Amino acid sequence: MVKLTATELPEVLVVEPRVFGDERGFFTESWNRQAFNEAIGQVVDFVQDNHSRSARGVLRGLHYQLQRPQGKLVRVVAGRVFDVAVDLRRSSPRLGRWTGVELSAENQRQLWIPPGFAHGFLVLSDSADFLYKTTEYYLPADERSLAWNDPTVAVAWPLAGLDGPPVLSAKDLAALPLASCELYD
Repeated sequence: MVKLTATELPEVLVVEPRVFGDERGFFTESWNRQAFNEAIGQVVDFVQDNHSRSARGVLRGLHYQLQRPQGKLVRVVAGRVFDVAVDLRRSSPRLGRWTGVELSAENQRQLWIPPGFAHGFLVLSDSADFLYKTTEYYLPADERSLAWNDPTVAVAWPLAGLDGPPVLSAKDLAALPLASCELYD
């Protein structure tokens, strides 16, 4: 069984799998379809697993797919990140609000980000290995990016411990402010 904790955005959930540890190390069941679906009260079908490695200060996001939105179950298996979800559902009373959670190899937390939210993360350790399952295939032509530093959204990224500004891809440097983003219905 997993423990679920709602964030400030009630649809975005912190998932804490049971971890069994002793002097030899630990064991955890990182994914169990039946247990996860029972815990969140809906059937989720993951179609793709992804793994990224990023250096300290790399900020990836805030990404979303418009026509084929992805739900994501994300976790960190080495290092630590500050993981963020932003509500982009036009009909939501929380449109433009965000939540952030530290995920690390040590705390073994996962974050469930359902379709309808932008997602991104900032690497806080020297490097981080980030794994995530998605409910839709990655479609580059369908991907959109919300600016990580949009003042309307005002994500409180923990930048103070970094050696400089976050490291962004060209795609993320060109991301749009919330007022210009295409939103979900």
